[in-house]
Amino acid sequence: MNSPPADRHERAEERLGTAAVAYREVGSSEAAAANLAWWDADADQYLETHGEFLGEADFLWCPEGLREADLGLLGDVAGRRVLEVGCGSAPCARWLTAQGARTVALDLSAGMLRHAREAAARTGIEVPLVQANAEFLPLAGNTFDAACSAFGALPFVPSVEAVFAEVHRVLRPGAPWVFAVTHPMRWIFPDDPGPAGLTATQPYFDRTPYVEVDGEGSATYVEYHRTLGDYVRALSGAGLELLDLIEPEWPAGHTRVWGQWSPLRGKLFPGTAIFRTRKPG
Repeated sequence: MNSPPADRHERAEERLGTAAVAYREVGSSEAAAANLAWWDADADQYLETHGEFLGEADFLWCPEGLREADLGLLGDVAGRRVLEVGCGSAPCARWLTAQGARTVALDLSAGMLRHAREAAARTGIEVPLVQANAEFLPLAGNTFDAACSAFGALPFVPSVEAVFAEVHRVLRPGAPWVFAVTHPMRWIFPDDPGPAGLTATQPYFDRTPYVEVDGEGSATYVEYHRTLGDYVRALSGAGLELLDLIEPEWPAGHTRVWGQWSPLRGKLFPGTAIFRTRKPG
């Protein structure tokens, strides 16, 4: 990400005093504080913009509109304990629960979890909610039969290695860990869904975080870049086995623009990477 995202929300920026963009190193505590404040401030407007597309009890993997109901990347979840990491308002977790899973949904943002509670009341689908940093899961080891994340948590933590190690710890042997992130190659392009977003401007190998700061230089939003190789090495280092890497093509007839995702860009290069992995056993 090398320019402010196309649908970033002005209410949050005004509330947090966002004044500029910087590229600099950001540690775990500063990143957690910034992104907690950001998502608490942005939760209402984010769901005003994207809530209808996401649904209240549906599992969309990505802005391309791929659904777990069609892909089955987690397998049969009925009767299984499933952890969602970075759940937001938890539509995926409610969908999993509706399929018979015993789901736990975790997110850093109290604002997002407030929306999750409200959606649970509307749908009648209750899911246990945990507020926590994905780098430090407050959960017992070897207790989950599957784990997933659809654009949650991973872009916003400095150590994806720590997240993978924690996921490995809480999974039972043989359990899948499937997660979707912005495709790493998107880092080299401006965050623009139009023609300006087709010209490479940022080095792919520059891992310096994208940071928005207030007038005093304190971070108000932080996002991290990793290459495909970085993800593979981090998975291997955590003892997780990579089974597949899915790079969704833009679906025919899909016209929705979501931030940098658009039909124009989607027909030329992928916007999402979905890693299907598992804990050996």
